Amino acid sequence: MLFNSLAFVGFFIIVTSLFFLLPHKYRWLLLLMSSCYFYMSFLPIYILVLGFTIVIDYFAGIFIEKSEGRKRKLFLWLSIITNVGILGFFKYFNFINDNITVLLKLFNFTNPVQDLSFILPIGLSFHTFQAMSYTIEVYRGNQKSERNFGIYALYVMFYPQLVAGPIERPQNIIHQFYEPKKFEYDRVVIGLKIMLWGFFKKLVVADRLGIYVNTVFSNSYHHSGLTLFTASMFFYAQIYCDFSGYSDIAIGSAKVMGYNLMENFRRPLLGTSFADKWYRWHISLYTWFRDYVYTPLARKARRNRFKLLSYVVLIFTLSGLWHGANWTYILWGFSAGLSIVVERIYQDKVRPHKYINRWWLRFFGTIIPAIIGCIMLVFFRAPTVGDAFHILGSILSFKGGNLFKGTPPINFYYCIIAICMLFTVEVIQEYYPKIKLINNNSVVIRYGGYLLAILIILMIGVFNGGQFIYFQF
Repeated sequence: MLFNSLAFVGFFIIVTSLFFLLPHKYRWLLLLMSSCYFYMSFLPIYILVLGFTIVIDYFAGIFIEKSEGRKRKLFLWLSIITNVGILGFFKYFNFINDNITVLLKLFNFTNPVQDLSFILPIGLSFHTFQAMSYTIEVYRGNQKSERNFGIYALYVMFYPQLVAGPIERPQNIIHQFYEPKKFEYDRVVIGLKIMLWGFFKKLVVADRLGIYVNTVFSNSYHHSGLTLFTASMFFYAQIYCDFSGYSDIAIGSAKVMGYNLMENFRRPLLGTSFADKWYRWHISLYTWFRDYVYTPLARKARRNRFKLLSYVVLIFTLSGLWHGANWTYILWGFSAGLSIVVERIYQDKVRPHKYINRWWLRFFGTIIPAIIGCIMLVFFRAPTVGDAFHILGSILSFKGGNLFKGTPPINFYYCIIAICMLFTVEVIQEYYPKIKLINNNSVVIRYGGYLLAILIILMIGVFNGGQFIYFQF
């Protein structure tokens, strides 16, 4: 069930209405059943995979809490290996097998193992990482093991963030399922506003840009460097609005019922450095790798500068692999980590703030990482490494061409309008928070803002854009 569908609108209204009508003690059961229905609307059979990991991690958490010494670590690793093993089987088996086949061919051997044919369970990487957060936090003593199986299952399956995050920590969300929630008009309105902005990002910006981006990237060998660069710039905005739009709808729908999910995006397009942009992008994944992978490694590095910078590249490379079983994602992650390392070395050696005005430093710190980030995203978007290098070569050739080739000019103009509206709103949110439209104290301005946003969505929104990009991860 896609958030950008009428089916979800009906689902949301029914579930939310029943939630407030039912007594508190039955609400967790309603949410769990609704989440199961939501997940099974994609591919029902994979609820068994999710259920298996939930059972394993539920008991692992209890045994970790009860045990001491090596047994605690044993149960933790049992949980991690189970989760990573399932993720690896479904997501990376064919990738690994294909690379083994290529390697064996170099030595004139044949790989007897055939690729498996199945569909990747939707959102597998997200709920796998969320499940691992639970057992790790129990092991560290930051979270008590959850004895109510239904509540733990709901922690993993809570429908707003089940298939594309945010990747929650148990300390943030589990206790909220025990807290009675009242219907509060102001909170409900805030949640609906967040959802409205999410729908705007998805329907008006992401899916509108997607028409142009898909047309160009699907025929990359027939487009000029200028067109490919434009498509790459559009893709940067597209993937941001697609994913952050989902996060906004998830956060908003949970907020309506009284649940607070963590912030997942903080206007990353306005970040003033490579590092700042990544601090603001997919915050739940960034902090997951930081807390569970980078920090333990950094503690052992003992301030070894080379090791610490190497770990940054490693973390981002793993993040790339997390996104997909393809060398394109690995190269994208590696290049992202490398860009941060180069930036840190440059800042330490040159210290540009001593020579450049702060305003210009912020300006170039926003523009340059954005342009380079768009170019790096070619690896993320291109189907193969060969296609990615062809596109990069074409972009760096600086050859002009017809920007409208294969796509209606009117759609291109809509794309520009959509991007301008996005940046206008985000610049106001970032630098001029006192300027308010849908949060204005004036009823006329506030409801005028609601109406304007809805009209824009209806007029230039794309309602057949399909699923969210991050569903495939």
